[in-house]
Amino acid sequence: MQASNKSLVAVYPGSFDPVTNGHLDLIQRCAPLVDKLVVAVLKNAHKSPLFSLEERVAMLEGVLGGFDNVEVDAFDGLLVDYGRRKGAHLLLRGIRAVSDYEYELQMALMNRRLAPEIETMFMMAGEAYSFISSKLVKEVIGLGGNVSGLVPPSVEEKLRQRIPGQP
Repeated sequence: MQASNKSLVAVYPGSFDPVTNGHLDLIQRCAPLVDKLVVAVLKNAHKSPLFSLEERVAMLEGVLGGFDNVEVDAFDGLLVDYGRRKGAHLLLRGIRAVSDYEYELQMALMNRRLAPEIETMFMMAGEAYSFISSKLVKEVIGLGGNVSGLVPPSVEEKLRQRIPGQP
């Protein structure tokens, strides 16, 4: 087998509203496996995010500064079209529980139909992060709960500033 000069590019899409330690775990584990990992923040007109697209990108850039091969970007439209523009070979998706798998499988199969040249790679969430979701973090902090250890400290501070009634 001959070595290829082609670099391996992966895209990790998500809303990242906000970025959690579960997201960071996947990024830390995937980055060494590829030449370039694009963390792509989805601009979704059907959702009402807590943080603007620009804020979510800035939060990710703030916590991912130590990775030479990780780029943060934003996109809208079809993920596979974005992946093609970025020269992606892989789409990274995280699986926390069996309940995630059914939805992710449907998306992976549709993406394969639309762009057979781009593979989907599933990574299991680390055990310590398998219950964390951005939605759950927002609910917990909104009810006055402690989210330290679930999100980076800088993100926790932004959450406390954004959600009323936080100390």
